[in-house]
Amino acid sequence: MNIEALHREYAAGTTTPAQIVEAIFARIASEGVHPVWISLIPKEQVLQRAAALQNQDPTKLPLYGIPFAVKDNIDVANHPTTAGCPAYAFTPTESATVVAKLEAAGAILIGKTNMDQFATGLVGTRSPYGAPSSVFSKDHISGGSSSGSAVAVASGLVAFSLGTDTAGSGRVPAMFNNLIGLKPSRGVLSTHGVVPACRTLDCVSIFTQTAADAAAVLDVASGPDPKDPYSRTPTPGAGASPWAAASTFKFGVPAPSALQFFGDTHNPALYQAAITALKSLGGEPVEFDLAPLLAAAQLLYKGPWVAERYAVISDFIQAHAAEMDPTVAKIINGAASYTAVDYFDSAYKLQHHLRQTEQAWKAFDLILLPTAPRTFTHAEIAESPIERNSQLGFYTNFVNLLDLSAVAVPAGMRPDGLPFGVTLIGKTLAEAALLPLADSLQRKLNQTLGGSKDLLAGTTPLKPATTPTGTLLMAVVGAHLTGQPLNWQLTDRGGKLVRTCRTHPDYKFYALKNTTPPKPGLVRVPGFEGKGIEVEIWALPSDTVGSFVDGVPQPLSIGKLRLEDGTLVMGFLVEPEATQDAFEITNLGGWRNYLATLKK
Repeated sequence: MNIEALHREYAAGTTTPAQIVEAIFARIASEGVHPVWISLIPKEQVLQRAAALQNQDPTKLPLYGIPFAVKDNIDVANHPTTAGCPAYAFTPTESATVVAKLEAAGAILIGKTNMDQFATGLVGTRSPYGAPSSVFSKDHISGGSSSGSAVAVASGLVAFSLGTDTAGSGRVPAMFNNLIGLKPSRGVLSTHGVVPACRTLDCVSIFTQTAADAAAVLDVASGPDPKDPYSRTPTPGAGASPWAAASTFKFGVPAPSALQFFGDTHNPALYQAAITALKSLGGEPVEFDLAPLLAAAQLLYKGPWVAERYAVISDFIQAHAAEMDPTVAKIINGAASYTAVDYFDSAYKLQHHLRQTEQAWKAFDLILLPTAPRTFTHAEIAESPIERNSQLGFYTNFVNLLDLSAVAVPAGMRPDGLPFGVTLIGKTLAEAALLPLADSLQRKLNQTLGGSKDLLAGTTPLKPATTPTGTLLMAVVGAHLTGQPLNWQLTDRGGKLVRTCRTHPDYKFYALKNTTPPKPGLVRVPGFEGKGIEVEIWALPSDTVGSFVDGVPQPLSIGKLRLEDGTLVMGFLVEPEATQDAFEITNLGGWRNYLATLKK
């Protein structure tokens, strides 16, 4: 089940939202509520919602009739929130901001999904409501803590679901169930109405079968929220991802000696296949030191950040520890021993690791890692619940601490029939840029959607944005071209070459006098019918454009330039007066052709 397919069926009149709801509830009645769900919205209430939608214009509702689920630490008005602990349950009068946004866009909420209690775990087994299994094996865990949310999507009960992610809970279950798991940067999705785990690190996550669906949900659900003090309002240049428009990019991979699979024999080869696939999409692997990221990860559960979990439920755990999952109670109770001194010591360490990773990011645009080293059976988790949970977070625990964005991507099937997954990790606020690449990578490595036999090839690819996140397109014609003396002014600002093309035919081109280094001038002459002038289009981080423009000397200027396809971009122009004593080179079609004539 995916958004595109449902909208196609609604448009064709082959089904209705009410019929979809009836089919979902029939399946749940047949399969049972637990362990995937903790509770359902009453069927009659959901049917009323579906009937009301049929009187609205689908073209004005981007998620018209799309069924979804939310993890049971996310509030739904007048419906219990348990956080996976019955003794903690309360009934909110207001829905979480993200839920309200999704419903306003036409989505239909089916129910609240199972989870590791208080979102403490990556296994999906720490719940009194049962332990969901991977849709591929009843013996293997679903992953957690957003266990039910992942299984509900992978099994086709809903088209998308919301989870939460502090340490990897929106990514590990995605791998174990062959899903896209989008973990946006902190603050992109409001956490107002979400029971915190670590409030300073928590993110609402999105599970879907395709990257296009994740992008559609992100578009609806994101945005600043005055009710959430950790909500973000992006500034110009925030999340700048010039690489997303380029034909080539660089991606970080750890040294082979740093990789850990904890005894698994299948996943190393699948990870190497993912590297090969990303190379075929234009990526160049760059080896980097994983150690600073792993050192930061250690702070999450072996440092005072675990005390945030205690801060959320300190009164409750003191009175109800016996009613909690024993492993969860042990982890959270242990946090009470941390002091303010411990916090500051760890904060200093984290800042050190952050600076180390900032240096590493200068060598690449994104990182490719296994989502999890391996999977486990329910029996294996029961044997060693804390150690093996820790192993699952080997490649995920550092991401929120370092304020990064991530998309977990299905990456093929193992010989034993279980899915493997990798994660694309980007800088802060780069999630929208990661999703089209995730789509392309999924199409290289995977054939089916979730736990179904539906083919990914039957869905529409997600195209990258013409202008990537946080960037501005700039056309250059002379000394700033690749290999020319001022090209460094683009590359030093993080600019990436997007493509080479031509201007609209109505431009004349001149070699200017008395310029150092030599520079050309481009002038639009309405009615002139030439062949267009060769230009390079560069994507620049928006917050660097001001300093770039400030360095442009007279008689040159930056203005709107029309390309051969009619689109407008910023680009170099010249004051017409400067062309009076210049040498016209329009017939040569570009600056490189002119320079070639000088060598003859």
